[in-house]
Amino acid sequence: MEPSPKDGESAAAAEPSRGGAAPSSGVVVQVREKKGPLRAAIPYMPFPVAVICLFLNTFVPGLGTFVSAFTVLCGARTDLPDRHMCCVFWLNIAAALIQILTAIVMVGWIMSIFWGMDMVILASKYSAPTLL
Repeated sequence: MEPSPKDGESAAAAEPSRGGAAPSSGVVVQVREKKGPLRAAIPYMPFPVAVICLFLNTFVPGLGTFVSAFTVLCGARTDLPDRHMCCVFWLNIAAALIQILTAIVMVGWIMSIFWGMDMVILASKYSAPTLL
């Protein structure tokens, strides 16, 4: 059954023209990542230390996260400036325990590797040279 010309005309009239490029509306969109307390507790470490923690997390899930907890006590800053140093230390210890306990079902091992990658990413941002 073929559509009548009247149906085709109304369908073509209802559809907007697609011939030219859409004009830019000039809207600026800003994206901010919202981090949970465990993820925000990842310390900004020197790059070599972050790589060592990634290596440790790759082969022994949670070990690199456990080591990174002690960098908080040595003065490494985190994205939780309003929390006390001891609280951030225990958040990192909790993350390491979660990684160790769930490594049996592979979830902790994968989480541990991603945690180590986040440490390296944060370290590369922290140690990037700035131009004055």
